[in-house]
Amino acid sequence: MSLTVSKTYKLYVGGAFPRSESGRTYQVDDAGGSFMANAVLASRKDARDAVVAARKGFAAWSKATPYNRGQVIYRIAEMLQGRAAEFVELLIVGRGVDHDTARAEVDAAIDRLVHYAGWTDKLTAVFGSANPVSAPYFSYSAPEPTGVVAVVAPVDAPLLGLVSVIAPVITGGNACVVIAAEQDPCVAVTFGEVLATSDVPAGVVNILTGHGAEIGPTLAAHADVNALDLTGAEGELRTELERSAAGTVKRVYRPKGRPDFTATPGTARLRAFLEIKTVWHPTGSPSLAAGSSY
Repeated sequence: MSLTVSKTYKLYVGGAFPRSESGRTYQVDDAGGSFMANAVLASRKDARDAVVAARKGFAAWSKATPYNRGQVIYRIAEMLQGRAAEFVELLIVGRGVDHDTARAEVDAAIDRLVHYAGWTDKLTAVFGSANPVSAPYFSYSAPEPTGVVAVVAPVDAPLLGLVSVIAPVITGGNACVVIAAEQDPCVAVTFGEVLATSDVPAGVVNILTGHGAEIGPTLAAHADVNALDLTGAEGELRTELERSAAGTVKRVYRPKGRPDFTATPGTARLRAFLEIKTVWHPTGSPSLAAGSSY
């Protein structure tokens, strides 16, 4: 009789799967309360390491063409579809849902990735503009990525919710550090395995598992984190993270209530992590300055 080898789900940082520098883990139970797996309990040092990795990933990802980013996100959808049966089993065991419900969530997550893959080369057309001005200038506005975004993943819909908060961030050219839902780290880290085989540059998506109350404030206060998505933060934790983010004047996205991830996504999440750059360029007289922007 062979022994069952219990899996320890590690972090996903910088394209690799490190253990916590603290060596800590915590037990993950299935829907019936029985042991399911071990997961890494990330520390504040792990959070800082993830930000360093995200900053490096952002440097490469933000320079990629929108077409290339769309190809990569579509590749994530392909790889997720290839491992659909594994995710269905994880959802059944971890959440106690039936097969049809689990399969519907996996299919919706695949569709959501395809949806955002189609957005990458349309952001400028939708959110940019040619601005009318009463002067001899051309004035254009175009979206640019914000930078590194810290994301608190939602508890509900462990796969669809996770995909729904990550995809719009990376669609715009940002990198992210995600705090996975403490109850569902297995789904999040397995999704990290999908990302690792999907041509996503190292550091573009980083996934931490553990206590959001421990590592969240470190990310919210970090000077090299440019924005914060509080979708999965509630109550006192949300208040604390907002207070921590204020010290570095971060952009904070705070949806009202619990989002319905099964609904067709709008553009709010895309807009939340884009900066609009406006460029002025003179026309006519060659004596005018070469141009300016703000």
